[in-house]
Amino acid sequence: MKQESILQKRWKKFKGLKRGYYSLCILLGLYFISFFLPFIINNRALIVSYGGDLYFPVISGYIPGKQFGQDVPGEARYRLLQETFSNNKGNNNWVIMPLYEFSPLEDITFEGNKMFEPPSKTHWLGTDNTGRDVFARLCYAFNISISFGLILTVINYIVGIFIGGCMGYYGGKFDLFFQRLIEVWSSLPMLFVIIIISSILKPSFILLIGIYTLVNWISMTYLIRAEFYREKAKPYVAAALSMGQSDFKVMFKHILPNSLVPIITYFPFSVVAGISALVGLDYLGFGLPPPTPSWGQMLDVGLSNITKWWMVFAPVSSQFFTLLGIVFIGEGVREAFDPKVFSRLR
Repeated sequence: MKQESILQKRWKKFKGLKRGYYSLCILLGLYFISFFLPFIINNRALIVSYGGDLYFPVISGYIPGKQFGQDVPGEARYRLLQETFSNNKGNNNWVIMPLYEFSPLEDITFEGNKMFEPPSKTHWLGTDNTGRDVFARLCYAFNISISFGLILTVINYIVGIFIGGCMGYYGGKFDLFFQRLIEVWSSLPMLFVIIIISSILKPSFILLIGIYTLVNWISMTYLIRAEFYREKAKPYVAAALSMGQSDFKVMFKHILPNSLVPIITYFPFSVVAGISALVGLDYLGFGLPPPTPSWGQMLDVGLSNITKWWMVFAPVSSQFFTLLGIVFIGEGVREAFDPKVFSRLR
């Protein structure tokens, strides 16, 4: 019988930790579904049949109302169009709407929308201060927040692994130079730096990723430096160098795979930090520009109108359960990758 590899043992251990495993399945499933939200939660129709022609507004985008005989300015109002076609059963015109017929950007300028409407069958979690549907904004904000945390963490890991690996492997003046640089850089009041940059430049998703990358790479750099410094003294590194392999191959082909445990175990908690950072900036008004769906912006509106309980409950509960699930994943990964449980000597 073939013996299980260390990775298989760790995965089996992780699956045995039900909280982390179920949290991973649920969050991955929800995150995958969130990429198809325009087909599930949208005020644009999936398919419109009018005059013998088929239209796909959710894919093609803007279609003026006059195209379908509507006397409305701007884009067609598809809910109203569906109601009109349903009342005129003699024609062959029809509309197929998404499962949830509201957009996260749809405000009081659209038909029937009201400010601070409480939860109902129409608006599952009510509306906000401009008549936008809270449930729709909540779902789109989930995708944005998770994407921000993942992208930020991956970029921080790439920068931190490269710089930290070089510091730990080469040491000497290179290591001293970056240690002094990191000490000076980490002493700056980064929150104020981020606020100043966000107030000067127009905030965007990419800009916020870049700003936070300038701040968050330091912690991973020190961690990787310590791992590389410890591993480079082991015999397999000397053996690889004696075989004529380059420093780059030794660092990233031999040392890095043996330093993955702390990298993997810290990954979920880094994602949590990224999501929390975005929510904090959005709450302060220096995050993503309105009307981008954001948990922080929704929380700001809710706390400014504390009597509208759904405006506080929706973003707080969404962020709480999302971060709780990621923390459960992190605990499971940390337990499964514990070197005291599985190592090459066992």
